[in-house]
Amino acid sequence: MAISKTKPAAKRKAAKKVVAKKAPVKRAPLTKKAAVKKTTVEAGKNIAASYNSFKEYQGQQYTGMKIGRSHKWYYDKGEWKEKKVTPDQWQIHYAVTKRRAGRAPEGSGVPVGTEYNWYILAHQNVRKLNANDYTTELTGMKFKLAHKRADKATWSASEKAQRKRLIKIFQRMNDQLEEGLEE
Repeated sequence: MAISKTKPAAKRKAAKKVVAKKAPVKRAPLTKKAAVKKTTVEAGKNIAASYNSFKEYQGQQYTGMKIGRSHKWYYDKGEWKEKKVTPDQWQIHYAVTKRRAGRAPEGSGVPVGTEYNWYILAHQNVRKLNANDYTTELTGMKFKLAHKRADKATWSASEKAQRKRLIKIFQRMNDQLEEGLEE
């Protein structure tokens, strides 16, 4: 069976139609958040390497999140217990699971089982709404006293060293508060 090299007129006409080229789409510059996300995706495993690499801040070496970055967490329904011990002092205990709002970059962070000992200095603003409900807002700072690696049985600092660090934190906070009084 012979194959014809000539096309029927309708097919020749359709083949000659030129498809108009689309004009390039002009896109707005990336927002800072989108640029970071794009960089994050392009970097791939470099994020974990960056997170886990040594950094320096005011002469102190550290690993983990860079100074100035932040996390956002969601807290499950927790239990807050408090006991009045003086007219102006309460003991508090709060236990809950916190969950990252986003996803941790693959390969970043410490191994599962790592523990931290943080000390929190905070200000709690509370407003009574009715007989049983209050709004509450907690703002403050947290300071790492020590950590325990997942594969170790001991903390990075002894209890005595942790207390000394806490005393330094209190002294620094006291100095800052006193400076505010002098102004």
